[in-house]
Amino acid sequence: MRFLFIATGSQATVYGAAPLAAAVQNAGHEILMAGNDPLMRFAEAIEVPAVSVMPEPIRHFMKNGDSGNAPSPFRDLREEESLIFGRAFARMAAAGLDALLDLVEAWPPDLVVGGSMSYAAGLLASRLKVPYVRHAEYLQIPMAEIDPIAEEGLRPDLERLGLAALPDPDLFIDVSPPSLRPAGAPDAQPMRWIPRNPQRRLQPWMYTRPEGRPRVLITSGTHFRMLPADSMRRLVDRLTRTGAEVLIAAPEKAAEELGGDLGDVRVGWIPLDVVAPTCDLMVHHAGAATAMTVMTAGVPQLIVPPNFHTKAIAQALTDFGAALTVPPEREGSDQDLVEAMAAGCREILSAPGYAQRARALAEEIASLPTPAEVVRTLETLAAP
Repeated sequence: MRFLFIATGSQATVYGAAPLAAAVQNAGHEILMAGNDPLMRFAEAIEVPAVSVMPEPIRHFMKNGDSGNAPSPFRDLREEESLIFGRAFARMAAAGLDALLDLVEAWPPDLVVGGSMSYAAGLLASRLKVPYVRHAEYLQIPMAEIDPIAEEGLRPDLERLGLAALPDPDLFIDVSPPSLRPAGAPDAQPMRWIPRNPQRRLQPWMYTRPEGRPRVLITSGTHFRMLPADSMRRLVDRLTRTGAEVLIAAPEKAAEELGGDLGDVRVGWIPLDVVAPTCDLMVHHAGAATAMTVMTAGVPQLIVPPNFHTKAIAQALTDFGAALTVPPEREGSDQDLVEAMAAGCREILSAPGYAQRARALAEEIASLPTPAEVVRTLETLAAP
């Protein structure tokens, strides 16, 4: 059978879909992943067969309708960002639908799997009259807020296809641990989240724990930079004074900005899936892939969330007792933020309850069905 995966958004959506796609392929089926052109290099890096259906990146569709100095019509940031994302993903689905129809003319699938914001997946499956599977790749994705906005944005396409509303999936897969699913979340097929990211040759320090001192891993951020270079150096100084070993996962440009004056701190590419289980604490901004990787490893987290989705992730983990949240907007300056982050790190490292709750969450994730087990359900759906 043929299974078409449609990824939408950042590389995190590619990495999130990859374990299920690999499981489908390992079961003997054909797979393709469709997405916009900027995602192709990430699919290639993890060896998922992929085809580009549009050249534009997601930011091309992020038109927020700025009204200059007019008062904001939104009650809060969550409402504003829901509108922006709902409209953007609707535009993206509409822009890519014809290219997807051309693709399936040459490669007709038996089942379509779309990411949480891949609205074209449902439209395409309805047109082809094949099963549609919606896959929530990460936790706390605000589908209930975004779906109605996307539906309105896709009204002309829905009418063209003879649909009154966004099609309901034949199966909804959710990788959220049950304890972190929001109240009122729709029924779902649970699935274990498995890290998937590009790899390089490993070094022993990456998969072994340091002796006699805690290890703290900080991610500098790819889309959102948590701290400027000077502030990051101050945070590192606060942590190394406590005796911690500090690692900083940073893209090449950020690593260069930090410079080589951090002592024995390792800065640069770090395979989070390998290194996370060796850590005592992770400090990051709640990027979905990072948060899920750390949860799976059973490591407590200090989170500095920049937007409403990352804040929802941070809040869920903090409420569970596996993390602390430091809201950046509540701190008066970068110096204040550094001190708040350093204090949060000291609290987590000194209080065993955070690590205990983090391990409990990891055990819950490990108890969920694997992607290989979920493939059997997909096969049943797609069977003629």
